[in-house]
Amino acid sequence: MVPHLTTALTGPINELEARILESMPAIERWFRLEWMEHTPAFYAAVDLRNAGFKLAPVDTDLFPDVFGNLTVEMLPLAVQAAMAAIEKICPEAKNLLLVPDGRTHNSFYLASLQRLVQIFTQAGLNVRLGALDETLQAPRTLALPDGGELVLEPLVRTRGRLGLKDFDPCTILLNNDLRGGAPAALQGLYEQYLLPPLHAGWGVRRKSRHFQSYEEVGKKFAKLLGMDPWLIVPMSARCGEVALDRPEGLEAIKAQADAMLAKVRRKYKEYGIGERPFVVVKSDDASGAGVLTVRDAKDLDDPARQQRCRLLGSAAQGGGSAELIVQEGVPTYERINEAVAEPVVVTIDRYVVGGFYRVHAERGADENLNAPGSSYVPLAFDQSSQLPRPGAKPGASAPNRFYMYGVIGRLAMLGAAYELEATDPEAEVYE
Repeated sequence: MVPHLTTALTGPINELEARILESMPAIERWFRLEWMEHTPAFYAAVDLRNAGFKLAPVDTDLFPDVFGNLTVEMLPLAVQAAMAAIEKICPEAKNLLLVPDGRTHNSFYLASLQRLVQIFTQAGLNVRLGALDETLQAPRTLALPDGGELVLEPLVRTRGRLGLKDFDPCTILLNNDLRGGAPAALQGLYEQYLLPPLHAGWGVRRKSRHFQSYEEVGKKFAKLLGMDPWLIVPMSARCGEVALDRPEGLEAIKAQADAMLAKVRRKYKEYGIGERPFVVVKSDDASGAGVLTVRDAKDLDDPARQQRCRLLGSAAQGGGSAELIVQEGVPTYERINEAVAEPVVVTIDRYVVGGFYRVHAERGADENLNAPGSSYVPLAFDQSSQLPRPGAKPGASAPNRFYMYGVIGRLAMLGAAYELEATDPEAEVYE
């Protein structure tokens, strides 16, 4: 099944699909050489948007909580990728400590944890869960949606190592985005592998830095294929720290939005796209609440939209300023049963291990679908015939469509690798 596009503007994407398929050997060699130079993020979930005239990532989560959306058919790919990742990092690994976040009453999140435990257990590791919650003094049983159980245990810190009672892991897998910063328990662990690294957490990470790195990757890839990088790169601009409680702060956002809209209009004119462009304003870190869609900078004169804007950043938590970015809006014109849908590609190490569609019946093509009311439909990665089919009509073959999605997902993952290298506090700097 290929979800249908509701727009006639499918030419550029069909051309992109055909070009990617005919360039497959060159693309795979290019990725192979890139991974010789850059270390992939341990795992990721990449949100894509297919506008028919443009296909681009709009979010890259380095602490994914979506493994419960992977079908059983996808598990062998995930287990093989986990084996390869662990073997590369710690070949003699025996014990893996999985550190979740605090959503232990969320059935969706528990299902993702359960699947992660299953993947790494089948990869040959003893997996146990340790809580960053210092109030947890004894093991606690978590009831799972399918009737199973997970056990959450108190962490035990001994000098440079972190583990559990009678459990000493060589590898610690974080499934906590550290938006409040890195707790003391995770700092100074020089004798163990911490995955992802602390600077991948939202206490340090910024979306503007990620999209800057992705743009660098996208330009290299576009040069390889002889195409316009705009077809796969969303334009972004960092507002920096903005005083949202002052008129000049809102004026700065309006100026950035106006400049970005002008750039998008020029690209739309170049490609003969009759759509009305929009931009999204969102928090540069993970502290904000959703995104704000803007089609005209004057929209921000509306007091209600100004209030929405204030909620986007850390100002929502009581401060007077926030770090924001303005990004080209990429609509999604894919539909499943008439509901708006966007593909999400899931990776472990440098491998695509599956994916799904995020579907929202009450949201529009220009709105954020990662919101209450969304549902999930597996991608065709779970089919046995998942290899691309040369010669198939562009836009008609599910394996070909999803191979293209996997390529863009891996580009975002490579962008994350560039990003983490650039922000590594322990990286050596050469003059």
